[in-house]
Amino acid sequence: MFDYSKAFSRNIGWLTESEQHVIKTKKVAIAGAGGVGFEHAVTLARLGIERFSVSDFDTFEIHNMNRQAGAFASTLDEPKVQVLERVLKDINPNCAIDVFPDGVHPDNVAEFLSDVDIYIDSLDFFVIDIRRQVFSYCQKNRIPAITAAPLGMGTSVICFTAESMSFDNYFDIIDSDEENEKCLKFLVGLSPKMLQRDYLVVPDAANFKEKRGPSTPMAVKLCAGVAATNALKILLNRGEVLSAPKGIHFDAYRNKFKVTNLRYGNKSLLQKLKLKIARKIVLS
Repeated sequence: MFDYSKAFSRNIGWLTESEQHVIKTKKVAIAGAGGVGFEHAVTLARLGIERFSVSDFDTFEIHNMNRQAGAFASTLDEPKVQVLERVLKDINPNCAIDVFPDGVHPDNVAEFLSDVDIYIDSLDFFVIDIRRQVFSYCQKNRIPAITAAPLGMGTSVICFTAESMSFDNYFDIIDSDEENEKCLKFLVGLSPKMLQRDYLVVPDAANFKEKRGPSTPMAVKLCAGVAATNALKILLNRGEVLSAPKGIHFDAYRNKFKVTNLRYGNKSLLQKLKLKIARKIVLS
């Protein structure tokens, strides 16, 4: 019989026993079960989270091998959420998992986020419209939401709460923006310091028009660690949490850590200049 107390006893010290019990009762929603999503779920399950809402419509493919924790020769062509559900229950057989195999879409956002205590964004970078809808729903319903982006060999993390700047206001994304423009605004807002840019040795590997970009396993691991730490602080209501317009960017390759504060989001003159430069670099 699975013994929760023994399984997560090594958390005690950094958590009290009563805090571990609180963690056990919380529910986390994770949209996307690929690179960062799979890592988020596994990390939080090992923290002691037992209740999940997970979504993904995709299957594992060979090009996922470099960074996705669920990608193995044995799982190729398997649905990602199916593999994730199996892994989470292998960590903790008592996990209660609501699975959304068709992904998150406008018709199921409310169901996906039902009874959720926190949302961890793991959607593909180029998926913007449904991401905006999920973050909007979270803010209206006072669900804390975290986005952790794998950038180069580091991570950029921004938390959104009911009291913080909203997702759309921070990124300055509007309905009339073209798809590439939305993605560029998302990138510039995630990475105002662009710590990763100087060591991109094959620039052509980042192609907005083809909706593909390079990635590293180190960045994905860092995303999961930083996002889970912020989730812990939010769920236990202890420790300072930087929320939008503030964010953090750590780059392990360049040995740099920055706390960012875009008081006006992407509307600031400096951010608009960065966006103009990004357009020339990425879309030319």
